[in-house]
Amino acid sequence: MVLLSNADIRFCNIRVDHQCRQGFIADNKNKEISVKTAGFAYPWDQSSLKSLQVDLKKFKQLDVFASQQVSTRSSVEVLVKELLQKAQTDLEKLRAIWIWVTHHIEYDVKGYYNTELRTGVPGDVLQTGKAVCAGYAGLFKEMCRFAGINCVMVSGHSKGFSYEPGDRFTGSGNHAWNAVSLEGRWHLLDSTWGAGNVKRNSSQFTFQYNEFYFLTHPALFIGDHFPLKDEWQLLNPRVSLRQFEKALTKMSGFYSCDLRSINPDSSLIETVNGKATITVKSQSPALFTHTLNGKNESGIITLTADGMILDIYPKSTRKHKLNIFAKPFDATETYDCVCEYQLQCESVHKEMKLPSAMSNPVGPSWLTEMKGLLQPSQCSPIVYTQDGRCAFRFLLEKHLSFILKLSLENVNVSDDLSRHVFIYREGNWVEFKIQIPRAGMYLFTIFAKEKSAPGKNHHFVCNYLISCSNPSVQWPVFPLVYASWQQEYELVEPLSGVLPAQRILQFKVKIPGVAKVLVGSRDTQELSVSSDGYWTGSCSTAGCKDLTVMVLHKPTDSSYSLVLQYQVENN
Repeated sequence: MVLLSNADIRFCNIRVDHQCRQGFIADNKNKEISVKTAGFAYPWDQSSLKSLQVDLKKFKQLDVFASQQVSTRSSVEVLVKELLQKAQTDLEKLRAIWIWVTHHIEYDVKGYYNTELRTGVPGDVLQTGKAVCAGYAGLFKEMCRFAGINCVMVSGHSKGFSYEPGDRFTGSGNHAWNAVSLEGRWHLLDSTWGAGNVKRNSSQFTFQYNEFYFLTHPALFIGDHFPLKDEWQLLNPRVSLRQFEKALTKMSGFYSCDLRSINPDSSLIETVNGKATITVKSQSPALFTHTLNGKNESGIITLTADGMILDIYPKSTRKHKLNIFAKPFDATETYDCVCEYQLQCESVHKEMKLPSAMSNPVGPSWLTEMKGLLQPSQCSPIVYTQDGRCAFRFLLEKHLSFILKLSLENVNVSDDLSRHVFIYREGNWVEFKIQIPRAGMYLFTIFAKEKSAPGKNHHFVCNYLISCSNPSVQWPVFPLVYASWQQEYELVEPLSGVLPAQRILQFKVKIPGVAKVLVGSRDTQELSVSSDGYWTGSCSTAGCKDLTVMVLHKPTDSSYSLVLQYQVENN
């Protein structure tokens, strides 16, 4: 499992919206055909992202043939004839055309900015290998004509390159795509967006095939494509332009990550008392991250059994740009941007100051369970404590070793916060006891590895936030733990690593399997073991600078092992 970090985040490749200011090709044979489609409605039952049942595995050989083995560019007719050698059905013919166009025609970035440089004539597009959206759609339609497939060009508005949440759409549209008739019904596809993308602030097109835009289900296609003629929505009831403008744009990665819904579903949202909450539902385990104004901050992501919850706490009152990223749990690739919000913050939540070094997710989840920690005693991502003490208890499914990290924003480097955490094991249970030194918002991170696993690297398991607003809290460190102290040992008292001077103190500790336990200072006191396995006794701190707990593992051993050390306050 890869540890979540800023380095893992690849900002989403913004799709080219491929504005078509040139309109459609003037040639009459390429004008848009008006077809009655009112009878075709596609209710989405979430079982498929496509409007036609397609087994992509059956296209494997055809896809390789169309993308790698056909290079003819002498004419559109000759190209289609060669492509159809491996295709029998209309669906296979359409697939071969789709794969060829999306793998051989690159977006004409220079033509996008300069209308005099672009061409939309299918033959010219074929020869140059470049086009804007009208060129893609025109070539696609022409290829379908030679293949005997009924295909039309559709014009409309799109949410792609240069789009910002909240934008209004006017005029004759900025994009073109296709609709095809298969098996008695119309279906939608966009070869421009299927071919690749141009990153924002870039002039370089990158081929990056996107299966999502092949026969996309109309209920999903309407998310970023709004046809000027509403019958080409293929929806009933139909979506208004105002609804399209207000709706949150779910990018293709949203569905490829097996996400199914998100709330709020509006692109413009507002904070309430300095906080905004976004909930995502997923059909399979997924990992998430986010950026606020391009930075991975001000948010708490909690993984749920069927998705995630993101709580955002902006640091300033203004409009913010919020991007959410996701990837399937078992995927090795980087995160895809799945949606973008415009977030209006009217007030700042002053109490919620999140650590800048915090990584998500926070709180226990299915990810924690997969790492071997079950039945958490603390299920909330934020633990509030008034007295500065708390504990986290888990049932262990695996034999793990741990590294724990406690951090506080702007803490003095001389403060050793690791001494404020103590590990205790009891059978298959582990407990992490924490006593914070002062009020604040702390980040507690658990790293673990299976003891039998090779190497020394411990991997991220879980984060918690610990909040304490009580200014009177002032806990000292736990005792210093030596290497011979085992996590199966239990310390009952004293838990404070700094002991008062001139006092007689009681000691109680469970250290099984040893011959003797002693507490040493100026004088060494031997503890006695009780029937329940605890070693108990008392020791004076008079005249001491420190106290040390020692064990003799076997009666025949000649030396003691140091397990704990306490400091004694100055007189």
